[in-house]
Amino acid sequence: METKNNLKKSILNNITIQIVIAMLLGAILGVIIHNNYITDDAKNFSDKIKMLATVFIRLVQMIIAPLVFTTLVVGIAKLGDVKSVGRIGGKALVWFFTASFISLLIGMFWVNTLKPGVGLHLGTIDKNAANELTEKVEGFSAQNFIEHIIPKSIIEAMANNEILQIVIFSIFFGLAAASIGENSKPIVNALDKTSHIILKMVNYVMKFAPIGVFGAIAGVFAIKDISELLFTYAKFFSSFLVGIASLWLFLLVIGFIFLRNHMATLLKRIISPLMIAFGTTSSEAVFPKLTEELERFGVKDKIVSFMLPLGYSFNLDGSMMYMTFASIFIAQVYGVDLDVSTQITMLLVLMLTSKGIAGVPRASLVVVAATCGMFKIPVEGIALILPIDHFCDMFRSATNVLGNAIATSVVGNWEKDN
Repeated sequence: METKNNLKKSILNNITIQIVIAMLLGAILGVIIHNNYITDDAKNFSDKIKMLATVFIRLVQMIIAPLVFTTLVVGIAKLGDVKSVGRIGGKALVWFFTASFISLLIGMFWVNTLKPGVGLHLGTIDKNAANELTEKVEGFSAQNFIEHIIPKSIIEAMANNEILQIVIFSIFFGLAAASIGENSKPIVNALDKTSHIILKMVNYVMKFAPIGVFGAIAGVFAIKDISELLFTYAKFFSSFLVGIASLWLFLLVIGFIFLRNHMATLLKRIISPLMIAFGTTSSEAVFPKLTEELERFGVKDKIVSFMLPLGYSFNLDGSMMYMTFASIFIAQVYGVDLDVSTQITMLLVLMLTSKGIAGVPRASLVVVAATCGMFKIPVEGIALILPIDHFCDMFRSATNVLGNAIATSVVGNWEKDN
């Protein structure tokens, strides 16, 4: 009897099970609200219930900046010299840019093969819904790209959770600490202890994850008629899912090639972060939890602390696939003919521009809008995909987490002997 109770307790304590239950309950509650209340009341309910997700994401955001700074500085200091940092950084960037390029190609291949935008008539589109995104595009330039990468203030970067800027500062700080040697040990040890305290905070914050996922799902289902929406966008969404499935297959095969039988263990470790990212549509929300799980998987803490922050800025595979897919989809709807050479140019532009706005909310859509403007595709076409974007975001957020987990694990495996 005691064994049975312990098993029951273990299942209930499993955060993955809790998240799945939360998603189902959230969807059921959202559908009930949508079907039984007028639009204004449903919207009011949605705004309030989504606060649960907002609280969870803000709790996670609260610890991201100090976690990235402390773990990355300690990781670089432990690597010991510029040569080691350069070696690992070089491997990381080769992986990231290769994965990004292939992700973009997959999106381009499927949107051209399945042609979800050809002959599509979506009726009246609310162009005002895209105004917020198109306003952000106005400042999208090479100058802003550089300004976004280099922080003018580490305090400002931390306040805004600009991971890429924090990474740049932390790399300089870590290299400087490593070059000083013994004199920097007290600072490095203090940051090491601080990082462990923050990781303990992660455990507390993650207990709130199912509640956050429940709020996020219930809020969306309360204001959207899912059956009507998916019917209207059936061709777009099904084509997108084919692309995402292809990308997952590619990532899993590559992961298996390098990790062999350990790939199954890795997937078991990251199932919880994948579910949280899927439910909250935020890969950022699982950064601390993913850090912890990758270390438990066996990747050295110095590799995790170096790779993961870089990956969150340079290796968003799901978002990359979506960018070419959505950009060409809008062109198809408006009848804008893009030859192969133009699409390849678009792909190369996306390779660079997507790295410059990693911290911007709905960054994928901002990049898509900017790309449309560059290639004479109507920018207001972004309104075409806004109604379905939340559901696409669920899949691309989970894909981003998978891509970064595999990249970090593979580089960690390469560095085992160093």
